[in-house]
Amino acid sequence: MDISTSLVLGIVIGLVIAVPFVWIMLKQNKTLPDMDLNEIKAQLSLLITSGNQSQKNISETLSNSMANLSDRINVRLTDQTAQTGKELSEMLKKLAIIDAAQQNLTELTQQVTGLQNILSNKQSRGSFGEVQLENIVNDALPKSSFEFQFTLSNKKRVDCLVKLPGPPGNICIDSKFPLEAWKSYLESNNENERSLFLKQLNNDVEKHIKDISEKYIIPGETADSAVMFLPSESIYAGINLHLPNCVSLSRKHRVFMAGPDNLMLLLHTVRAILRDTSMSKAASTIQVEVSKMMDDIVRLDERVKKLSTHFLQAQSDLNSIQTSSNKIISRGQKIDEIEVEK
Repeated sequence: MDISTSLVLGIVIGLVIAVPFVWIMLKQNKTLPDMDLNEIKAQLSLLITSGNQSQKNISETLSNSMANLSDRINVRLTDQTAQTGKELSEMLKKLAIIDAAQQNLTELTQQVTGLQNILSNKQSRGSFGEVQLENIVNDALPKSSFEFQFTLSNKKRVDCLVKLPGPPGNICIDSKFPLEAWKSYLESNNENERSLFLKQLNNDVEKHIKDISEKYIIPGETADSAVMFLPSESIYAGINLHLPNCVSLSRKHRVFMAGPDNLMLLLHTVRAILRDTSMSKAASTIQVEVSKMMDDIVRLDERVKKLSTHFLQAQSDLNSIQTSSNKIISRGQKIDEIEVEK
C-alpha cells in the first residue's frame, strides 16, 4: 500500500472516530468540559473499539477491492498481451509478404535491366531474336520438320530451315531485329528527327529484305519465298503502318515479314500441311499393302477351292471303299452260312 493510500485511510479512520463522538455529545447536549473524565474515557474507548472494527472492515473492503482490481488488471493485461502478440504475428506475416514482394520486384528489375542490356547490344539482340525464333518453332512443329542454323549449298547459314515437300519446298526463316532507328523514332519529339529515324528504319528493313532474298531463296533447293522474322510486334506493326514501301518491296522479293504472332500462325499452317502430307503418304502405303493383301486373299481362295476338291474326291473314294467293304462283309457272311457235309 503506497503513502497516498495510507494517508487517505488515516483520514477516513479519523473521521470515523471523531464524527460519532461529536454526534454523542450533541445528542446529550454536552460539551467536552461538561463531561467527567471517566465518561470521556468510556466514550473514547467505545469509539476506539468501534473505530478499530470499522478500520478492520475498511481494511478488509479495501483489501478485497484491491484484490479484485489486481485480478481485473491481470486479466486485462493478459488479454492485451495476447491481442498484442496476435497483432505482432499478423504484422510479421505482412512484413514477410512485403519482403517477398520486394524481392520479386528486385528480381524483376534486374531482369528488365538485363533485357535492356541485351537489347542495347546489336549482337546480343540478334541472339535474343534467334532464341525467340527457336522457342516458337519448337512449340509449333515436330522435331523432324526443321533444322536450326542450316547451311545451304551457297555456304550461307540460315537461322531456321522448315522442311516441306515441293511445292512449295523448304522455307528459310531468318531473324532480324532493327531496333535502334525504331526506338529513336518513338523517343524523339522532333518531327524532323522522327522523319530521319523513320527513313533510317526504312533503309535497314529494305537491306534485310534484299539480303534474305539473295541468300536464302535458291531455285530447286528452297521455296521461292522466305520469311523475315521480327521478334517485336511493335516493330512489325510500325513497319506495316509507316513504311508501306517496305511492305511492297518484301512482296516483290517474296520475303514475307512476320511478328511472333504471325509466325506462330504461319507455322501452324505448315504443321497442317505436314500432317496432310504424312496422311497422304500413309494412305498410299496403306493402298499398296491392301492391294498386296487382296492378291494373297485371291490365292488363298484358289487354294481353298483346290483343297475342297481334294476333300470331295477323298469323300468319294471313302464312299467307294466303304461300298467295297460292305460287299466283302456280305459275301463273307454268305460263305459262313454255307453248310458243309462232314
